[in-house]
Amino acid sequence: MRSVVVGTAGHIDHGKSALVRALTGTDPDRLKEEKARGITIDLGFAHLDAEGVHLAFVDVPGHERFVKNMLAGVGGIDLVLFVVASDESVMPQTREHFDICRLLSVPRGVVALTKTDLVDRETLELVRLEVGELVAGSFLADAPIVPVSARTGAGLDELRAALLAVAARVPPRSDAGAARLPIDRVFSMKGFGTVVTGTLVSGRLREDDELLVAPPGRRVKVRGLQVHGTRCPEAGAGRRVAVNLAGIEVDEVCRGEVLMHPQAAEPTRVFDAAIEVLPEAKPIRHAARVRFHQGTAELIGRLAIVGPPDAPPGEAPAVRALRPGARAYVRVRLERPAVLTRGDRFILRSYSPPQTIAGGRVLDPLPPRGALRTQAALDRCRRLDMAAADPASADSLAEPALVCIREAGGSGLPIERLTSRLGAAPETARALARRLSAEGTALEIDGRLLAAEVLESLKQRIVSALVDHHRVNPRSEGPAREEVRGQLFGRGHPPVFERALADLARSGTIVARDRLALASHDPKLPAEVERACAALEQTYRAAGLAPPDVAAAAAASGVPVAVAEDAVRVLQREKVLVKLDALYFHEAALARLKQDVAAIKAGAPGSRLDVPAFKERFGVTRKFAIPLLEYLDRERVTRRVGDVRVIL
Repeated sequence: MRSVVVGTAGHIDHGKSALVRALTGTDPDRLKEEKARGITIDLGFAHLDAEGVHLAFVDVPGHERFVKNMLAGVGGIDLVLFVVASDESVMPQTREHFDICRLLSVPRGVVALTKTDLVDRETLELVRLEVGELVAGSFLADAPIVPVSARTGAGLDELRAALLAVAARVPPRSDAGAARLPIDRVFSMKGFGTVVTGTLVSGRLREDDELLVAPPGRRVKVRGLQVHGTRCPEAGAGRRVAVNLAGIEVDEVCRGEVLMHPQAAEPTRVFDAAIEVLPEAKPIRHAARVRFHQGTAELIGRLAIVGPPDAPPGEAPAVRALRPGARAYVRVRLERPAVLTRGDRFILRSYSPPQTIAGGRVLDPLPPRGALRTQAALDRCRRLDMAAADPASADSLAEPALVCIREAGGSGLPIERLTSRLGAAPETARALARRLSAEGTALEIDGRLLAAEVLESLKQRIVSALVDHHRVNPRSEGPAREEVRGQLFGRGHPPVFERALADLARSGTIVARDRLALASHDPKLPAEVERACAALEQTYRAAGLAPPDVAAAAAASGVPVAVAEDAVRVLQREKVLVKLDALYFHEAALARLKQDVAAIKAGAPGSRLDVPAFKERFGVTRKFAIPLLEYLDRERVTRRVGDVRVIL
């Protein structure tokens, strides 16, 4: 049996609950206070089975003080039963409920003109005309308008037939998405424990499923499922479901949270969206505080204006306020986390007094940081806003996916995050990944999607780094593999770096082992530098602790000064020479020095050295003694105490 969720809407005391009771035989007003006051305060539920269709009614309050409760019920409906009392016609909450349904893109509905037993035919016709004016050009423009009286029963059969006819046109919800159930009621049942209810907006729930209650992120297990009082092993999208949860207490979960598959969505405090301001609303200024309603959640946030979708190319206009009827891209910063994904519909109400002012659609639930009121930010929102006939298809998701993939950079975007980031079903996410890979616009590496240009840029930077390394270190076999990754790609996903190396090696550009090198690199020095290295090495070795400067060493070795400077740099990189201040010492001379100092301590424990004693002991001038003593301090052979050194 197909299930269709029907939500009521309309002004207070226009007979919504009475109409649901007359249609179903169930009183949706479940609270004592509701029955005492004769008004609906919270959500009520009832159902009707007829002609192979299961109509699940969500009865919402009409009083303006309880609009937030109304919003918690209308978010997951398939069609609206729009109620207008014949004795009062269109009233303030009639208009607000209509605006909310339109802004949430409720696709279809039926209009019921209630309390017809209280008016004559002329009045009823006048009300019909006023309702027609209200819904003209909207999703209810062609909806059936059915006069009815819940008290006498007149018109109930016609209304039931109209509801079933419209319900027959409701396309079945796909079960392919990840399970997501905004929680609208929480209670405890003796012998069962915690129970939550809501409309399953996507996916399927099964007994023993392991899910999350988010935003807190508490892990729970489905102990049992009921659909309108009947226990079921599983429930599909579009059903009103009661879920018995294990692993959580009743006071640890509340309305506004979401029961979901771990990959369905991610909690966020900041999101980008496209919104439409109501024509009757006051201007919405930049950074205005607003009330945000999505699913069953109500949160406080601030709205930052990015810009209008139709702004001409060039510099993005710095819009100070959104005028009534305007459309715009915005960024909303919430005071507490919400569970959102791309495509989620929401309502904005003014902070004080709380009045519906706008509605919108989430473009990106996890946008990156960056300048907001710029042309780049506006263009980004436009790319995210691209949609096809089927907003959930791989075709319409391709451009938004590329935006997210490029922003992920070298880290890549895990394929499973397409589900939470773009609101795609897991199967659609995998199909999208295959399509982008086939087109060459993105690459799949280790389960992540990477923009093709990111890999190409990385390969170019690797080659440039090796060219620079070989120029400075001609006798080196190349830098260490991990050293290059740390310098060029330290924050990227390691398999991406390995893929770049593999591509370069396969093309014959580099040789990739523990060390990396250009394939054309020959780690041999020019013959004259090779000869100069050998001659200078002998000169410095013979000089011991009193080496000459480079020019003097070049003259002593019979080497041109320019060639000698290159050779000295090579010997220093190879750690044959060690530079202390402006002097170069042979590493063998320094090694002997450390041994000799250690021998002093062995022969006379407690021995100390000062500059005069060091000069005399090793036959050097102060020019050499000072840098050598400082070298011994750094090597922890000695420790300076005042003007003397203690041998360690």
